[in-house]
Amino acid sequence: MTERAAVTDGESIRDESRELLRGARLSILIPAYNEEETIQEALRRVKSAGEDLGAVLEILVVDDASTDGTPAILEADAEIRLIRQPYNQGKGAALRAAIPHVTGEVVIVQDADLEYDPRDYGTIAAPILAGTTRVVYGSRFMRGRPMNMAWPNYVCNRLLALAVNVLFGARITDEATCYKAFDAALLRELPLTCRRFEFCPEVTAKVLRRGERIVEVPIRYVARPMDAGKKIRWWDAVTAFWTLIKYRVVR
Repeated sequence: MTERAAVTDGESIRDESRELLRGARLSILIPAYNEEETIQEALRRVKSAGEDLGAVLEILVVDDASTDGTPAILEADAEIRLIRQPYNQGKGAALRAAIPHVTGEVVIVQDADLEYDPRDYGTIAAPILAGTTRVVYGSRFMRGRPMNMAWPNYVCNRLLALAVNVLFGARITDEATCYKAFDAALLRELPLTCRRFEFCPEVTAKVLRRGERIVEVPIRYVARPMDAGKKIRWWDAVTAFWTLIKYRVVR
């Protein structure tokens, strides 16, 4: 039987996380497609977070065949490990391309936009480093609805979390969050097949099917509107629900 997810208070973790994070090696996976407006600032924030925590960050950026200035920005950054996709395949395929290159203890997924704040890395990674769990999700909803999130997006996200809870006996608030952290060995063991945004429901279903415990911690979040480059669309929600159902039935 799937163990129900524990919800942990991120504020209490934050005070203790510095000792756990000091010298720890974190692998940050960043899929990027046509993000020339945000990628440089996103990387600056990631690096700054690592310095503040005293952690060693391995930053793996997967350029998903961008057609704007993103490749030139990435190629000029000597502090990252750059993986180039031969053609545009989607977020899930980009993450799968990066996983074999991971050398850190903990893997954190980071989007290339500015919706998520790397200052939350300590809160997210601490339960894994402490041995409390092997999977942590940064929840956008543990403190209520983000004020800048459109109502349809909010409803869809809550329904996805409800679907996970009903189908897998879990108790999570945010299935579709970008901020997912994993014990690196566990993530390498998962037989992922995702190509686009179905990474989230597939990885959620497969860790729960294995009996792993998902711990949630509250995170900061600033939603990006569609006209600012947000790429997920309504049909991706349909795919997400189908993916959850599929992996509830099919092993």
